[in-house]
Amino acid sequence: MHLQEISHPKVGIVGGGPGGSFAALHFLKLAQEKGIFPHILIFEPRDFDKPGPESCNHCAGILSSRLMRGLGKLGLELPPRIIQSELHSYALHLDHEVIQIAQPDPSRRIASVYRGAGPRLLQGKPLAGLDGYLLTQACLRGAHHIPHRVEHITWQGKPIIQTTKEEHDVDFLILATGVNSHAPLSPRFGYQPPKTTLMAQDEILRPASWPAERVNIYFNQPPGLKFGVIIPKDDYLNISLLGKDTNRVSIQEFIQAQDLRDELAYSQSSSLCSCNPRIAVGPAHGYYGDRWVAVGDAAVSRLYKDGIGSAFYTAKKAIQVALNSGISKRAFKKQYEPYCQHIHRDNRFGRWLFSFWEFMLQKPLLLKAWTQALQAEKEQSAKTQAHIRIVWGMFTGDEPYRDLLYLGLHPQALRNLFFPPQ
Repeated sequence: MHLQEISHPKVGIVGGGPGGSFAALHFLKLAQEKGIFPHILIFEPRDFDKPGPESCNHCAGILSSRLMRGLGKLGLELPPRIIQSELHSYALHLDHEVIQIAQPDPSRRIASVYRGAGPRLLQGKPLAGLDGYLLTQACLRGAHHIPHRVEHITWQGKPIIQTTKEEHDVDFLILATGVNSHAPLSPRFGYQPPKTTLMAQDEILRPASWPAERVNIYFNQPPGLKFGVIIPKDDYLNISLLGKDTNRVSIQEFIQAQDLRDELAYSQSSSLCSCNPRIAVGPAHGYYGDRWVAVGDAAVSRLYKDGIGSAFYTAKKAIQVALNSGISKRAFKKQYEPYCQHIHRDNRFGRWLFSFWEFMLQKPLLLKAWTQALQAEKEQSAKTQAHIRIVWGMFTGDEPYRDLLYLGLHPQALRNLFFPPQ
């Protein structure tokens, strides 16, 4: 089953966030190279130009250098108005000690963005968000935005998309709904969404004294916290918390436990946009079939980090399979499933890394040895900064977890841990 056999294939993309827009952009680029002229419909009811929940995609909004490079290959260069803050360092807060980690490789750019037009209680004019920019770019290159909510997707020899207004039969369906929206597929598709866990998020105004280019990470407190991150976004701060299992850790408890009340002046009245979004912590099941495929969080995502990058690269792979090998279930099983399984396997290495991290936080002697190694590496060349690179990669999503775990087991990294350079 090949799209080349259809003169003007009709492609329906359900979800206009990064996964959907990336799928459209990849499709248009590769189709043009192959002389295929698709009719692409992106179904997205949200208005990304409105602040708050109407445009929000429940994301901390850090773009990895891996994603930045990918955008360049698509011919996309993010305008300055989209970038809220260029991020050059991370500060780890460990038992009242602060360890600052500078960007190991300055050429590997990371940045923070808003997905929509800013927090619900925005101070001033609406901001420029990533999702609206990507959707606009997809439409400028030939896609068509349908601003209606998809209620059902059924099957009548091909996918049938039913919106609140009309019905569309499509030759090929791409599901890009993420995990915070319902996937409107009929049971006939056999789709089971990924396992998820809850986060707590809020936005507040950034105090003038708070660094605008540094991400702060906190651990252990309050009890149940896996890690908490405070991310600068120009005039604002995003606070994102992940608890163990599905326990919710409130922003208020976190601020008090980390003794940040005076510094951030946080209260219920200073909260600009709080929510408890879900993040994927496992792969979906049945995420492809004849004439359809899921991308981004709806299929598989990197554990805890770089979800937008996962949307980019799963969409790219799915479109390559569709246009090079066909849109049959067999084609996706042979070429797309192994790619998604590779991400899933790498996430297992990520779980081991984070488990060891939690173990180390509970062992004072081991934690002391690690902090000494980290401080000593700051005086070394970037090529020998094993532990700095591991921390940077874990909390930015900038490298595969497998590479980071193997790096931690390298003899040089172990020597630095137990015999820190003088």
